[in-house]
Amino acid sequence: MNAVDTNVLIYRLDRGEPDKQALARRLLRQLTSDATPTVLLWQVAGELVRQLRKWQDEGRLTRNSVLRFVAAFRKHFPLMMPTAAVLDRALELTGRHSLSHWDSMVLAACLEANVDTLYTEDMGAPTVYDGLRLINPFV
Repeated sequence: MNAVDTNVLIYRLDRGEPDKQALARRLLRQLTSDATPTVLLWQVAGELVRQLRKWQDEGRLTRNSVLRFVAAFRKHFPLMMPTAAVLDRALELTGRHSLSHWDSMVLAACLEANVDTLYTEDMGAPTVYDGLRLINPFV
């Protein structure tokens, strides 16, 4: 199973980063047609909404656009809710790796959901954490 980090979704929508937008668009199109499922992690959805609301507050997006973008991502990628074990696993990951709490939460959510591959430009990608492969689609 696959997952994408918030930055991939943001770049898909950010016209200020045309090169990354094209790469994110291509990746998301590939993932929606791939036989391997891709999930939307709860934390990633929350971070996405936070950024879209910021753009809304700045006048860059309308409320309808925010709702439309969130609905589109949810249509293609099922929302994966965290379990209580995600917090414990995240704390364990931060103890072994030099990661922020929020990065560890994303990794823990992936591991708990049996995600094999996370597409992100963060956390030292490309790398592997506990069998979870991180791929940077922007390099």
